Amino acid sequence: MTTEYIGRGDPARTLALLWRDPSRARERAPRKGRPELTADRVIAAAIEVADAEGLGALSMRKVADHLGVGTMSLYTHVPGKAELIDVMLDTVFKETFTDAQVPHGWRARVERIARDNLALYRRHPWILQVAAGRPPLGPGTLGKYEHELSALDGIGLTDLEMDNVLALVGAYVHGAARGVVESARAAQETGMTDEEWWRAHEPFLAAAGDFSAYPLAGRVGTASGEAYNAASNPEVAFEFGLARLLDGIAVLIEGR
Repeated sequence: MTTEYIGRGDPARTLALLWRDPSRARERAPRKGRPELTADRVIAAAIEVADAEGLGALSMRKVADHLGVGTMSLYTHVPGKAELIDVMLDTVFKETFTDAQVPHGWRARVERIARDNLALYRRHPWILQVAAGRPPLGPGTLGKYEHELSALDGIGLTDLEMDNVLALVGAYVHGAARGVVESARAAQETGMTDEEWWRAHEPFLAAAGDFSAYPLAGRVGTASGEAYNAASNPEVAFEFGLARLLDGIAVLIEGR
């Protein structure tokens, strides 16, 4: 899987693109019946390409083809692929904070943050291919951080603890999301559902070897297989892990 690192582009150009004046992105009536090309249209098209084909398939040429324009015309609005990926990530981050009613209580708020982030990974699986240890410093990233911190503000945690709790939740969801996304894609990529895969292998297990040396694996694996009709269920694992994670955070908060 291709990994792209944030921050490879020119800092000045990246920040200018991240914080561009929205009024300059307004589309004017085109001469040939086609909307004027803008940075927003280029970014939206790039996100659509990455959603459909993954980050490895993303290129300036692919985005241009998606828009039906020449590749060189993109460079008027976006300096290059490195800057484009930064602003793509910042753009989709805006989807995580909305005007929806905020749940009551820190636990419900943090749980919603986790679910909103999992939903973001579902919509845009390519985010899993982005190494964002140096996040894009744009309005989407900062707005997401502000929104998520507000779930923890005023409940007795220090500023560093608030930051670390968010990092903990984010790391958990990132790992869980990889399993959820890969499970969802497995049937598409292999042409076989989990249940079909399990049934195809089951008749050969007895003849494959002596499994008596693995009693725990056999017992637990059988229980899981019967429960999920698959080797595992990432959705169930996410719910179980999230509840245990929130329990741990509660211990920290209640200790105050």
